[in-house]
Amino acid sequence: RELHHKKHHNTYVTALNAAEQAYAKASTPKERIALQAALRFNGGGRINLTGHINHSLFWKNLAPAASEKKGNGGVLKDGPLKNAIVESFGTFDNFKKEFNTTTAGIQGSGWGWLGLNPTTKRLEITTTSNQDPLLTHVPVIGVDIWEHAF
Repeated sequence: RELHHKKHHNTYVTALNAAEQAYAKASTPKERIALQAALRFNGGGRINLTGHINHSLFWKNLAPAASEKKGNGGVLKDGPLKNAIVESFGTFDNFKKEFNTTTAGIQGSGWGWLGLNPTTKRLEITTTSNQDPLLTHVPVIGVDIWEHAF
């Protein structure tokens, strides 16, 4: 986690800050347009912003493992989240199995999400490619499925 947080996520933040500074210094619309194209081509722009957003949500999902007696990570306590998971998936074990199966199907890099469908008001498992954010649901849990995360 330390490498992932201090190196990988920091790269997104650094690149986003640099892109914002360069954009702010551009004095003409033509320079701004040229800068946007260069940022996108070089992996900047949107991927850095959403990489930062996705990772910021991801860090909030983490807690030290209960099995290591350092926290309560991996333990789902009784409450609204557990109730919603059981309502949507039958059991917590069913949810874990479906989440693992769905995220194992990601080809290349992406994210696995537990999100609230705003129309049905039910929890659903979905995925996004690369650093694309979850826009169709309200994110509840996000898991980085990029190869650097393992």
